[in-house]
This record gives sequence, structure tokens and C-alpha cells, in this order.
Amino acid sequence: MTAILSVEHVGMRFGGLTAISDLHFHVREGEILSLIGPNGAGKTTAFNIMTGFLKPTQGRVVFRGRDLAQTRPNEIARLGLARTFQRTSVFADDTVRDNVLIGLHRFACPDFMDRLLPTPRARAAEKAARARADEIIDLVGLAQRAEEKAGALSYGEQRLIGFALALATAPRMLLLDEPVSGMNASETQGFVRLVRKVRDEGVSILLVEHDMPMVMEVSDRIVCLNYGRLIAEGSPAEIRSDPAVIEAYLGKSAARLEHKEMADA
Repeated sequence: MTAILSVEHVGMRFGGLTAISDLHFHVREGEILSLIGPNGAGKTTAFNIMTGFLKPTQGRVVFRGRDLAQTRPNEIARLGLARTFQRTSVFADDTVRDNVLIGLHRFACPDFMDRLLPTPRARAAEKAARARADEIIDLVGLAQRAEEKAGALSYGEQRLIGFALALATAPRMLLLDEPVSGMNASETQGFVRLVRKVRDEGVSILLVEHDMPMVMEVSDRIVCLNYGRLIAEGSPAEIRSDPAVIEAYLGKSAARLEHKEMADA
């Protein structure tokens, strides 16, 4: 399968601190890839490099043939790369529908007069935008809440609004930063189904998440970091039993015990 995003031997230093060292992997078209690792492993730094918020001190990240370090954020969005954030990022005083309409702004009429006056083209564009906003709201399961203020919704529902905002940019790839943080078990299962549906519609997914059962359930492949280095890459089954991953999360003694139990079995 063709790679839509490639991380090519990326390194990142902050003064004398090495946050990322020789990180390399790729995300294939139409797959769900998760990036995991214990606290301090370098996931957030890697994520910010992959979304153009940080420029690496070595290597590069290539999305659809473009070096993201040489690409402005608005151009990255036009290429089809969108992200969500760890914290909810909604416009609390606007309705759910208006939040999604904000995400659709780049598809609005480009002509100044169309934006200034209610021309037929402007009215048609507004009608199309509202229809698309309602499709996205229905997709994420918030159709009954479309007219409510975003700030009045639960934390889990606000996470869905953030996801809807990202979808409104018509992405080819979504980078999701701890998307189920604060969700209960039922909401998490609903989100797993939503991510799979979005992937099935042609959007590649890169996921950073601490909820390991969710990661194991939803991922096609998993990449694991520790101390800024790639320590394992493979299927959920391979990652679950990898001694280096077990050691990174639980320590050497747990890794030796796990290895012994697997050998005995």
C-alpha cells in the first residue's frame, strides 16, 4: 500500500535535550496507525512535528509528497491533513452547527461581493455548507444537539465536536491526539465505530492515545516510542507481546515475567 505520510529519520533537540532521535515509520493510505509510548516517550513532540507545529532538527516528514517543514499551516490543511487536540477545542458560545460551519469556511465563496452581499451564489454556497455541516453532525452522532451551545454539551460530546471540525476540512488524513480522553466506556466504543467508518470512507488515521484497550481494538498497526526512540512496530498482537514494549510500560522485571509465562505456555 502507498504511504500517505512518511516520517524520515526525524530528530528533535531542545537545547541539550534530545526529545526525538532517528524516528522513522510511515502511515499507509487507508489505515489506522497508533503511536503509543509511556509518559515522556516523545509522542507529543512527534505529533507536533508531523502536523507542522515544530520543525525537526534533522530528517523530515513528508505528506503526499510535500515536506511539512517547508509548508505553511494553511497549505498543510489544503493538502488534506487535519488534527484534533488533547484539550477540547470548540467555540463554546456557538451552536454545534455553527462550530462545524466554521470548519467549512475554506469552501466558502471566494469572491468578495459574494461574501459581502446575499447574491444567489452566496445563498447557494451557504445552503450547501449547512447541508454538509448537518451530514457531519449526523455522522458523529450529534444531530439532536445541533442547535445547542457547544459549551453546554458533555466533555465527551465536545470531543466529538472537535472531531467534526476536523472532518469539515475534508481531510485525506486525520491526526487524533488522545481523542477518547475523558470519554466513558460507551462513548469510547462509539468513537471506535466512528473512526472505522471514517477510515472506510477513505481517510487515513494516525492516533495518539493512552487507552490501550481502545488502541488494540481499533489499530491496523502500532508504533511504540520510548525516550524518543522507536522500539517496536507491528500489529496489535505483535505489540502486545513485544518484550521491549512491556518493559517500557511495566519495567524489566515485568518484562522478564511476561516472557517466562509466554515460554511456559
